[in-house]
Amino acid sequence: MSSITRRHLLQAGSGAGFLSALPLAAPLAHAQTRQETVRVLAEGAPNSRDPHGEGVSRESLGTFTNIYDRLINFDSVKLPSGIRRYDYGRFKGELAERFEVSDCGRVLTFHLRRDATFHDGAPVTAADVKWSLDRAVSLPASKRQLSTGSLTDPSQFTVVDAHTLRITLPRADRYTLPNLALTFASVLNAELVKKHATPQDPWGAQWVRNNAAGGGAYKVESWTPGQQIVYVRFDEWKSGPLPYVKRALFQTVPTPATRSAALQRGDADVALQLPPKDIDALSESKSVRVHSIPVTNSFRFIAFNTRSKPFDDVRVRQAVAWALPYTSLFRGASLGHGQPLFGAASATPSTSTFPQPYPYETQLQKARELLAQAGYANGFKTTFSYNVGDATIGEPAALLVQEALRRVGIEVTIEKVPGAQWGTLQTDRKLPFYIDSSSAWFNDPDYFFRIFFQGDWRWNFGAFDNAELGTLVEAARWETDKAKYDAAIRKAIQIVFREVPIVPLWLPSFDVALQPDLANFTYYIHGQVDFRPLTRG
Repeated sequence: MSSITRRHLLQAGSGAGFLSALPLAAPLAHAQTRQETVRVLAEGAPNSRDPHGEGVSRESLGTFTNIYDRLINFDSVKLPSGIRRYDYGRFKGELAERFEVSDCGRVLTFHLRRDATFHDGAPVTAADVKWSLDRAVSLPASKRQLSTGSLTDPSQFTVVDAHTLRITLPRADRYTLPNLALTFASVLNAELVKKHATPQDPWGAQWVRNNAAGGGAYKVESWTPGQQIVYVRFDEWKSGPLPYVKRALFQTVPTPATRSAALQRGDADVALQLPPKDIDALSESKSVRVHSIPVTNSFRFIAFNTRSKPFDDVRVRQAVAWALPYTSLFRGASLGHGQPLFGAASATPSTSTFPQPYPYETQLQKARELLAQAGYANGFKTTFSYNVGDATIGEPAALLVQEALRRVGIEVTIEKVPGAQWGTLQTDRKLPFYIDSSSAWFNDPDYFFRIFFQGDWRWNFGAFDNAELGTLVEAARWETDKAKYDAAIRKAIQIVFREVPIVPLWLPSFDVALQPDLANFTYYIHGQVDFRPLTRG
């Protein structure tokens, strides 16, 4: 079969028990026609071409989407606004023209397209797919993610013949197919990468970070780090309908007003990461279209490094949670775009929905009392960091946090971190106190807890370790009885309410501004542009 729903796999599992502005007057130099090109302006920049690499920026996920194929991809649904959104529960073949899941849910068989090639003309074979998946479960970043779908060991991937690959699971897992649709499961040109591997770097990670090795719908024609990337369509692409867009320019333009003005003049087609005030202004314009999509599995948050002083003391974390200026942050930095995650009436959750509002609000006296109990009656000094590529929200938020914490004796120095260093500093636990946003690739609460509240990886933003939480989440991971699942999740929520390794602020909306004639924009949880489905008209 060519597609399968997540429900089908879940049923099988039950049976088995996510710069300076360049001149905007300079269009794509060699574009065939304006009609066949797309120009995207964003705040941040891609920093890697390795889909299995560490410390990649969010913008890199857009690069991976366009220059690599995966065995399968998420299907999409059309929203009332006219744009599309990925469908977490349905899948379609990409490199695999069809695939099957056994009745027990443990064996997945993928039949590859026989005419697919990499960008250098080499045929794509099951051996390339196996080598890529072997690489993905061996390198740290992709290994950690794919393990959430029981993809952990090269022995699970078997070449049946040149165009057939089999994956065997220890038990049916409802997260396997969703993981195979992520960029972490991208397929690389094995022989090309092997030429650049060394005994110290057997997977060629140093080379792939700066060189593409794919067979996706687009090739990288040029890459100016921190500034722009020019993509050109790969006309021999066979993993879907040949895209309409022949060339695409992704350009880093940090100033929001410049991105907005370029879009209104018609010099750009897509503007990402615009601040709420610009989105509100553009919503009144007749020359562009603005779309806002509620994102229930993304969240804006403030994080503590719970393994270093003073934030290893839960009383300090709770004190900061009581001191934060929630309403000012939500209205000042986000202009009310999104859904608040603060001010819950009770510390006992009534549902298992997550994220949900935390039982904290601005109460400075509670904050002072907790600081005194922790031995910081006179406050302390710390740094508060934000990603320069996230300055639209990060900068005003940092100033508001600095001002609010001064009232309880905490002296905050603001640190602006270059986007290219942000992921590495998070991974290495070198940010004691910071603001960020993130998204769970999958919508289930147990997955959210597994990603953001446990594990020795970047996405455990608070560096949190709680044995009781781990036990609850692991039980929910495989639970098929809804009542038992909900009970475990509610207990897990109570733990993070109390221990507060991170302080969620609000659920954001994904806002994008487009030229009116650009059709079939598809939203993915990473919020980057997939050039493949775009058309004009």
